[in-house]
Amino acid sequence: LDLSNCSLRSLPAELPQAAAAATVDLTGNPLSALPNTSFLGFTRLQSLAVPLSVECPGGSGAWERETTLGSSRLCEGQRDPCNGSAALVPLCPEPALCAPAGPGLLRCLCRPPFH
Repeated sequence: LDLSNCSLRSLPAELPQAAAAATVDLTGNPLSALPNTSFLGFTRLQSLAVPLSVECPGGSGAWERETTLGSSRLCEGQRDPCNGSAALVPLCPEPALCAPAGPGLLRCLCRPPFH
């Protein structure tokens, strides 16, 4: 999804419709810090390019690699927060399973017959 150089000051409200995207480019936009939940549902996101002034969503622990080049930052290889690849693995209640929900985000899903 190429949203580079679109004069975006904030993320478009329609962004969640692109949750299946593997690559998103937001470079060249006057964006400020992004809320932690900006990429909620983006479980397939493997490459995110943002302006240098913007941190990788979920923090550096949510990504395998974080590099800078010129005026952009590249966040690559989204980590699974449920498998211990991040600093701490949050605990879900006993009748629940941990499931990735986007960069640095997770969901606790109930095991049947719980809801």
